[in-house]
Amino acid sequence: METQQIALITGGSRGLGKNMALALAKKGNDVIITYNSNKTEADEVVNSIQTLGQKAAAIQLNVGEVKGFDVFASSLTSTLNEKWNRPSFDFLINNAGIGIHAPFASTTEEQFDLLTNIHFKGVYFLTQKLLPVIADGGRIINVSTGLSRFSLPGYSAYAAMKGAIEVLTKYLAKELGARGIAVNAVAPGAIETDFAGGVVRDNEQMNQGIAANTALGRVGLPDDIGGVVAFLCSEEGRWVNAQRLEISGGMFI
Repeated sequence: METQQIALITGGSRGLGKNMALALAKKGNDVIITYNSNKTEADEVVNSIQTLGQKAAAIQLNVGEVKGFDVFASSLTSTLNEKWNRPSFDFLINNAGIGIHAPFASTTEEQFDLLTNIHFKGVYFLTQKLLPVIADGGRIINVSTGLSRFSLPGYSAYAAMKGAIEVLTKYLAKELGARGIAVNAVAPGAIETDFAGGVVRDNEQMNQGIAANTALGRVGLPDDIGGVVAFLCSEEGRWVNAQRLEISGGMFI
């Protein structure tokens, strides 16, 4: 009997992470999500996944605090053993993140460090910590941003971290290839979520401006993203490796 495949999604309790979790569950994968502070939201996602007929679990994790990764890895191992009777999982989706909008001239060191810790350092060392627990033949998907290709004022630090993630993606693909692990980055364009205070969703002027600069004529929705991640984790996506896949409807082309 084939082993049930398990995805681990950081920041899976809301927004794009939640959508990815549900999309993977609909494709027949079991899912473990992490949440930073809102256990109620996380439990709701777990219930939704279970309603789809898949197993699920939620574990607390602050991806910006490397010193907490040992405890998280221990909790993850216990959860895998207890719920799945397995020592490993298959798909790591590094999704958790925050948005800080600040002009380059006034970005503070505190803001810079917070973005670095969550979007780059955290991804780097969490992935490193979990390497022994990722099954050979698995997948790693790093979430980047359209802002690493096109520039909008106010995102210099955030986008720079995501640019670093895209370079890291290639190195991971190169170094983990011997284990049959494919590594890709997905780069969403502007999406209507509560990210960065819901600015894309709730600011009508910004929403219309983005739609006008998108080939498909609208702003992205969470449902536009999750299925692409599920595809990259599928058997059909096995030969996609070391790629940056932009999911933006054709923004600024």
